[in-house]
Amino acid sequence: MTGSIAILGSGSWATAIAKIVLEGNKNQADALDRDDGIIWYMRRSETIEEFRRLGHNPSYLTSVQFDLNRITFTTDINDAVRMADTLIFVTPSPYLKNHLKKLRVRLTDKNVITAIKGIIPDEELVPSEYFRQVYNVPDEHLAVIGGPSHAEEVALGRLTYLTIGSASPELASDFANRIASHYVKTKTSPDVIGIEYASVLKNVYAIAAGICNGLKYGDNFQAVLMSNAAQEMSRFLKAVYPIERNICDSVYLGDLLVTGYSNFSRNRVFGTMVGKGYSVKSAQIEMEMIAEGYYGTQTMRQTNRHFHVNMPILDAVYNILYERIPPAIEIKLLTESFR
Repeated sequence: MTGSIAILGSGSWATAIAKIVLEGNKNQADALDRDDGIIWYMRRSETIEEFRRLGHNPSYLTSVQFDLNRITFTTDINDAVRMADTLIFVTPSPYLKNHLKKLRVRLTDKNVITAIKGIIPDEELVPSEYFRQVYNVPDEHLAVIGGPSHAEEVALGRLTYLTIGSASPELASDFANRIASHYVKTKTSPDVIGIEYASVLKNVYAIAAGICNGLKYGDNFQAVLMSNAAQEMSRFLKAVYPIERNICDSVYLGDLLVTGYSNFSRNRVFGTMVGKGYSVKSAQIEMEMIAEGYYGTQTMRQTNRHFHVNMPILDAVYNILYERIPPAIEIKLLTESFR
């Protein structure tokens, strides 16, 4: 059972997940026996102080009001882990290792659920593999949250579909039921690794979509780009984790489409700025938010050196972001590889 839940992270997706958990299914058989509140780990004490004063996250999804009586805040990751049975990690992938360096409490008997859409830098591991290999969390205690979902739409209470991936059908089902509500629909999947890699790749492809938008490529080409991105994603997933899956499922294609087309997508916004002529650094500064796809592009490129999958879109985005090839030149070359 999921038991008491801790959220580790303070950004927009962490805030959305806190909302989802607190508003989750209250009609479960064990509803009367469980604590409906959450433990919420945030690194900065000033963020917690402002949160308590305002009743909402002072920096992200500020329209979402919380019942503070149902939240136990802490700046100590060890306290959060100690108090909870289930840990939901929602920190950006580049910062996860630094957060965990402070950890002195074992994770082996905890349920670890990752909502991180990235690869751990210098490790070339998706988060579930990192927790399994480095922190010895058994497969039956690991799960991932897959989209398609935007934190901003969760904040608005708009219909959202989530897929919970785990090698344990019991954990996946229990957590899926725990977070289901009138606007959150859930299903389960055994494809943990596939969901995680797909969530990294869709951010890369959203940057590509944004770059093309900034270059004023039209909807016709965007459709071709997304079609080729889905094929590229499918090729990679087959190479890295060859199980039977339907790439048209919402957790793969749906997440790709919403991230590639939505104005809520920070990766698309970041790509659009680069396509319009912003340098990578100036686009990052102006956004004031992390576009995970920037880091994902480099780590996916490194990972693919082991698999040698044909990934022209990934290569094009890498060349633009890291090799400083002008977007107009690189995308023109990419268009000539499509049919």
